[in-house]
Amino acid sequence: MHYSRRSYRQQLSPKGMDSFTITVKETDLWITVDSNAMVPGLPEKVEQYVWNERRLLEKYMEKDPFFVRTLEPYLVSKEAPAMAVDMVRAGNLAGVGPMAAVAGAFAEYVGRWLLKFSSQVIVENGGDIFLRCDEPLKVGVFAGESSFSQKLALRIEPSGSFSGICTSSGSVGPSYSQGKADAVVILAPSAILADAVATAAANKVHSQSDLHEAIEFAKRIPGVKGALVILGEKLAAWGEIQLMEI
Repeated sequence: MHYSRRSYRQQLSPKGMDSFTITVKETDLWITVDSNAMVPGLPEKVEQYVWNERRLLEKYMEKDPFFVRTLEPYLVSKEAPAMAVDMVRAGNLAGVGPMAAVAGAFAEYVGRWLLKFSSQVIVENGGDIFLRCDEPLKVGVFAGESSFSQKLALRIEPSGSFSGICTSSGSVGPSYSQGKADAVVILAPSAILADAVATAAANKVHSQSDLHEAIEFAKRIPGVKGALVILGEKLAAWGEIQLMEI
């Protein structure tokens, strides 16, 4: 994802906010907080928080390897940590396995934790974004070889609450997809839900005739506020998706 991540990370840098990165194994976070919240030691505290959450999740995954393997809805055990439970709930709503929501889960958990220190927060994790900002934001869309790639952006209006903006692709990046979409972007109040629904909707796109079906699927998921689907030279959008040129 390095080809796209650096460009949209720069676009996600509002005035009055400072950024830093945290990498813990596969979790590669780009984080932005209010400048007055960027105190010495904050990156180290975030890194420790990520390590703690990863240990809890990895320990559970060792006990229940099916949690990692399944691509379908799943019944979580009583011993599951909070993050695993949230991943399962989102995956079950979208009809996919819990690991479809893991990137969005880390983005959201870190973002919610940081809201204790900063009134505005942006956390990006491999194309999955948790944010809470007071100013409009422009989020660039990377869609592989599509002519729309890096030419379109989503305008995100301040809402007073937080949002999840997550992207899945069958043509770009390391994540597994059963479809061929260049990009499926989902907007929801939760990055965990947005991640799971983006994966599920992208699974349905095998040709340009499937764009409408993917949009209709996303519309039926409670909580989803908007969807954008791109394949080749065609796109479809619904809901609170405001497209603009970069």
